[in-house]
Amino acid sequence: MGMSLRDMLNERPVDREAVNEHKHRMLEGVLVHRLRELREEAALPQVDLAERLDISLDRVSRIERGGVERTQIDTLLRYIEALGGSLHVEDELENQRYRPTRSRIRFCRRCSLSSSV
Repeated sequence: MGMSLRDMLNERPVDREAVNEHKHRMLEGVLVHRLRELREEAALPQVDLAERLDISLDRVSRIERGGVERTQIDTLLRYIEALGGSLHVEDELENQRYRPTRSRIRFCRRCSLSSSV
């Protein structure tokens, strides 16, 4: 008779850290795909978006190729607003959740997007 799922998992346990890292990469991929898709639906070329945001064309391209984690929150906020959307930021510290106000997000120019995209 074949091996049960429980037996298989006991023999080769799941590497939760690897699963979570892969999940994170997949979610980031979905996000950057959606950002690009929304920009294209708005018929807004990357060069025009870069001008609106006062960032380089290369920066817009890097965001849309998966550079969301290395993007300042303010840049991401302006990117999404340029497409008619809004960004909601939530911070979790010691099992308490905080939602900074819009002015606090704008002030946070040196913050980067957390890994829980």
